[in-house]
Amino acid sequence: MESRLQWVVKQPRQWLHWDPIRGGLQAHALLAKRYPKAECFVMQAFSDSPSQVHKYFSSPWWSVRRWVGPALRFDAPTRPVQMLWANMALHMAAQPQALIAQWSQALESDGFAMFSCLGPDTLRELRPIYAAMGWPAPAHEFTDMHDWGDMLVAAGFAEPVMDMERITLTFSSPERLLEELRGLGRNMHVGRFQSLRGKGWLKKLHVQLQTHLTDPQQPQRLRLTFEIIYGHAFKPQPRIPIKAETTLTMDEMRAALKSPKGVKNNPF
Repeated sequence: MESRLQWVVKQPRQWLHWDPIRGGLQAHALLAKRYPKAECFVMQAFSDSPSQVHKYFSSPWWSVRRWVGPALRFDAPTRPVQMLWANMALHMAAQPQALIAQWSQALESDGFAMFSCLGPDTLRELRPIYAAMGWPAPAHEFTDMHDWGDMLVAAGFAEPVMDMERITLTFSSPERLLEELRGLGRNMHVGRFQSLRGKGWLKKLHVQLQTHLTDPQQPQRLRLTFEIIYGHAFKPQPRIPIKAETTLTMDEMRAALKSPKGVKNNPF
């Protein structure tokens, strides 16, 4: 995702990092390096403890970063920003269309959103195991990239560009595989098992993973597929309705004057 920003002409003055802990702290460092003068707002949407965010991002008192450079804020921006970055967040939203609409509200006109999420082929080796054992699904169904594009358009974004890739990860043991899945998120399937599992069930799960997920080319490792969807889209200038009498706010008037008819302000 970060490498694709080299093709973006627009340089944000302020940007919003949505759920950065789950999305990866390394990505935040790359973005801060690419936009060293831009003010950043951090929104940890799915965190139960706001102090956790400060622990990861706050610099010690003796650090140069604490005293120089753009501010790093831990609250919602009071004015729309020029870029929103959301890595591995959208598939965890119970109401994704509402979340996309929230992203649109956070962006100013001609601002853009960059995001990634898991696609429908994710865990495709794991789902048959659960079905054969008569267990509820291990995860909710992930949305196809074309449906994400439709949701972006419905929320007011323009010209969404969607892409995907499949990544195969290997693990040294069932325990390590399950540890990774716990770190990625929770099971949001409506039919998921509602109570606590016992040690007997966990032992059966380990046996099934070891039996069915063994990598043919690396017999000592287990493999699992993840489909990663990437998307970006910009928020266009609002259209002014043509009526016999039209009333505009000062902000709408300024936006209209900055965007002459026939000129398209696409940042990509």
